[in-house]
Amino acid sequence: MSVTVSAKLFETILNGYLEDNSFIVGSDLSQADSEVFKALSAAPDAKALPHLSRWYSHVKSQEDEDIDLFGSDDEEVDEEAEKLKQQRLEEYKAKKATKGPAPAAKSMVTLDVKPWDDETDLAELEKKVRSIEMNGLTWGASKLVPIGYGIKKLRISCVIIDEFVSTDLIEEQITSFEDHVQSVDVEAFQKL
Repeated sequence: MSVTVSAKLFETILNGYLEDNSFIVGSDLSQADSEVFKALSAAPDAKALPHLSRWYSHVKSQEDEDIDLFGSDDEEVDEEAEKLKQQRLEEYKAKKATKGPAPAAKSMVTLDVKPWDDETDLAELEKKVRSIEMNGLTWGASKLVPIGYGIKKLRISCVIIDEFVSTDLIEEQITSFEDHVQSVDVEAFQKL
């Protein structure tokens, strides 16, 4: 069932409704507000219909700001801005291509490898540690450092490429030599 009412009566009813409500539906602007706004032919008289006038001014200010409150997808694309964006993107790609790849991030790591006891053959332990090969891992200098009670630990340095090798991965590989290694600690870590 549909009812036809005059514009004046419609505005009066709407003014009464907006006396207690900020918007047509809910507490924010909605599609319903947009439809009612479009149905009004002109701005209402502020003295005769103060609540409708307040609501109308608020919705109109939102429409004037070009804020798409109602989710319309029919916005026109600014072709000039799009061309400028594409041009800048191409310039950026060309500049990046001439630069070449960035150098790989490297780190210098010093590890303390602790044996189980003083009878562990540290020369053999060092050979086993150096036998670990990974892409991005280069072993460096090593030395035996006394811990106490005749026990020494192996302190060994390596350079790693961060993208390929992590310290956790190296520690896991070294601790897999369970007969010789009690624990592995990172003694020093420095980005190069």
